[in-house]
This record gives sequence, structure tokens and C-alpha cells, in this order.
Amino acid sequence: MGPLAVLPVFFSLQGKQVALAGDSDAAAWKAELLAASGAEVHVYAPDPGAVMKGLLDGGSPSGRFVHRARPWDPACLIGKALAICDAETDGEARAFACAARAAGVPVNVIDNPSFCDFQFGSIVNRSPVVIGISTNGVAPILGQAIRRRIETLIPPALAGWAALAGRLREQVLARLAAGPQRRAFWERFTDWAFSGEDAPEDRSGATALIERTGLGLRADQGKVTLVGAGPGSADYLTLKAVRALQGADVILFDDLVADEVLELARREARRMMVGKRGGRDSCRQEDINDLMVRLAKQGKSVVRLKSGDPMIFGRAGEELARLKAEGIPVSVVSGVTSAAAMAERFGVSLTHRDHAQSLRLVTAHSRHGDLPESVDWNGLADPATTVIFYMGGRMAGRISARLQEQGRAATTPVAIMSGVGRASERRWTGPLSALAAGVASLGLEETGDPVLIGVGEVFGELQVVGTLPGNGEAEDLSAAL
Repeated sequence: MGPLAVLPVFFSLQGKQVALAGDSDAAAWKAELLAASGAEVHVYAPDPGAVMKGLLDGGSPSGRFVHRARPWDPACLIGKALAICDAETDGEARAFACAARAAGVPVNVIDNPSFCDFQFGSIVNRSPVVIGISTNGVAPILGQAIRRRIETLIPPALAGWAALAGRLREQVLARLAAGPQRRAFWERFTDWAFSGEDAPEDRSGATALIERTGLGLRADQGKVTLVGAGPGSADYLTLKAVRALQGADVILFDDLVADEVLELARREARRMMVGKRGGRDSCRQEDINDLMVRLAKQGKSVVRLKSGDPMIFGRAGEELARLKAEGIPVSVVSGVTSAAAMAERFGVSLTHRDHAQSLRLVTAHSRHGDLPESVDWNGLADPATTVIFYMGGRMAGRISARLQEQGRAATTPVAIMSGVGRASERRWTGPLSALAAGVASLGLEETGDPVLIGVGEVFGELQVVGTLPGNGEAEDLSAAL
């Protein structure tokens, strides 16, 4: 584990006494937070402000307030669990911190990190689920922004589900065997919790789930989930994909899956690369199928992690057929396919109604490594159709020639992108007649990244440029054409 600026801990204050010195609005917020955690908050404020006075008069539904209408002194800190002060001067801050430390009490001086043993982070409250965010006191605004982002991801109903989980825990331990049975139940329970629906008030629904999901799974019966990782960075992952990674025993991942995606998996999960990439030594699909079957029959929860979307040129059909034939439970988590990410990166609508009335996603390789002859090339030449060729780098010249033979204009706008969404991303745009030269100009032998080729009028407003990795600057390639 790398170094931590602070140690994240969750400290119970239920029934404990806390000393708080100050009468400001900031002090009132800290007092409210401490009382909400079940503390008995002793407030030292001779003349509390309006906000603090309202808080003291109103009380707390969890803890309680004790108003001490006098200044703090060192004796008032003895025996307290925490000591907090909103000091008016550095001198008072230093004196309070020294007194607290002499009494052996952790201290926080509001907005003065140099006198703090701990900080109050931003909080996402779905109690009993509580998420704390710390920036070590140096960037509170950033912490608040992170909190707002998390708030959008965590449904308010999660609090009810977490409370229900606590009530069901003993029943799950008693009824379900450790391992696959319990995990199957809690994974399904988690899907419920993030569904946006309110938790049931009674146990009947969850009890039925225990019977159906947990007891229906043999101890030696695992499962497989085909998960789309998106084209590059972890930003393209769906929440459902993250949950699948967090529940996996084994992850079989493609060569193109980014390390930052794998970092989101649970720490104990075994990671095995089963990469397949054009022009390189690769695992055979049959061997990958056998491995998934063998691991699932050992009772493992297996994630088959694929770049992009597993259902689009991801060999998912073959894997699903084999797993179903073996009687292994299998599900699919969709991912962002590379064509969609390419459109986002270029800022182009692939179905702009002024230019395209259809969209076709086409593999540039047949089973035999040649251009696929079963494709309707005449339809691909339709000027009102946007075509995206997957894995098209080595076939660029032949794609260009074939489309022109079928009547697509040599001036048709074309866009090339490799390493979509990665640090190594490269791009080029130009006319169909220069497609092969465009691929060659990007020097893709260096990266080995897969190449997407987009053909259609929707790319017409893009400039003829190539973007290389690193500084992101654009190079005009018009002269090279």
C-alpha cells in the first residue's frame, strides 16, 4: 500500500463527552455533527450566536448539548473524547491545542490545520452507511466537490437497505453456507439496494430471496459474468461493471483492459490475462472457454472482462453458448463500445440527421483474416450511412478500394482513431482516397493499439489533422496527402 496522508477511521462517539469551544456558525455546525454521532457535546460559549443558540435550544435527536456559559479552560478538557475549538487568534489556537494534548485528548482547531490532530472531512450520510472524504485539510472545496459527485451515485434509499442488511445478517449466516451461497445472496441484495426502490419494511421479501438465490446455489457451483470495460480509462465503466468487479473471485481480462480498471476490483480477486490482440501471440478462444468452465465448476465467481462491449465483436456469443451448454449461470454487463467513445472523442454525432440515416458497425476481418465477404458492401457504400470498421488498421487500403469500387466517393470524409480514450490515443481525418496513408502516418506499430475507422459525411466538418500522444498537439497532415 502506498503512503496515506491520514488514516481513515470511523470513531464511535455514542455516549461520549466532547468539548467544543466557540459560538460561531462554524462551531455550531461541528456541534450539530458531533451530536448527530451520539455525543454529549459540552459547548463553552459565554454569548452564543443566533445559529448556535437555535441549536442549543432545539437539541439533537441522537446526542445532546450541554451549554457552559463561560470560556473554556484546561480543566474542562480532561476526560473528553475529543476537543474542538473555533479560535479567534493563533495564540488561543496554540493554547487550546497544547491544553488538549496535555490532557491526552485529540484536538481540532477549526480552519487551522497546524493545530489539528484530526480533520472533519466531507460526509455522505446514508447511515448506517457513512462515507467520509478527506483532503488532509488542504483542499476542503475539492472535498466538497467529490462529495457532490458521490451524492449523485448513492441513492437515498441505500440507508434503508443497509439497515435491513444488519437485521438479516444473522439469518444469512444461519441459513447459507460460506462462499458462493452467501455471496450470491449479497450480490443480489446489492442490486436491490442500488435499484432506487425503497427497502421492504419486513423481512418477507428478503427471506424469500435467501431461499431462492442462496439455497438454490450448490456450494460447488460458481457463475460467470461477461463485463464490458469500455474502450480505455476507468471513466468509461458503468456502476454495474464496478459492482461485478467488486464481487469477483477471478478476473479473466483482455490485453487491452487498462490497469486502472483492474484497480477497482476487490483486492483478493485473482487476475489472469487472457489477451487476444491482432498480430500477436494470443490465447485461443477455446482455451478461454475451458478456463471459465473449470473455474466456475470450482465454485468461483468469474468475471470475463473485455474491452469495449462484450456483445459487439467481443466473441461473447461463443462464450455464452459454451457456458449455457455446461449449465453454468452466466450474465452480461454491457460496456461503452469503442464506436460510441470514438464519436464522443471527436465530438461527432454518428447519426446526425443532416448526413446519416443509418449506422453500421462492421468487423474489418473475417474468420480467415481477410475482408469479410458476407458483408453488404453495396449497402456500406450508401452515402447516407455512417460505417465504423473495428480493427481496421491493416485493412485500411483494401477497405478504401472496396468502398470506392462499390461507388462510395473518393472524397468521402474518413476518421481514424487508435487507442480510444487512452494516453496513447492517436487520430487522423481526411478523404477516403487517403485512408491507407492516414493509417500509415500514425505509426501504430509502436503502440499496437486497435484501430477504428469511421466513414461518412458526419466526419466532414473535422479538420485534416493527426493527433499524437503526449502533448495532444495537432499536426497538419494536408501536405502529406
